[in-house]
Amino acid sequence: QVQLVESGGGLVQAGGSLRVSCAASGVFILSYHMGWFRQAPGKEREFVAFIIRGGDTTYYADSVKGRFTISRDNAQNMVYLQMNSLKPDDTAVYYCGAGAGSLTMTAAGYDYWGQGTQVTVSS
Repeated sequence: QVQLVESGGGLVQAGGSLRVSCAASGVFILSYHMGWFRQAPGKEREFVAFIIRGGDTTYYADSVKGRFTISRDNAQNMVYLQMNSLKPDDTAVYYCGAGAGSLTMTAAGYDYWGQGTQVTVSS
């Protein structure tokens, strides 16, 4: 049974930092593209970052480029999203996804999801 569990969200002031984590079980993350998405109230789930299957190449949405960093610990089967210089617009539920198919920035292209972790950035 595949399970992704996010943690590490919380309340932070603008300009601050947070690291959210995704613990995977039932799936070896090296075999999947791993992505972070976020969803704010009333909005669609949007791409934030991904790290490719079997490698270290990463890609970011323009809105977070230079502020967020995705990484993976293969031994621990964990994926992280380090978020710096946070802005109120970053407020959302952050989801971790695992995709077995083609690399994509579209949420529909991911096969497994966690339950999400809330990140709130105050101004």
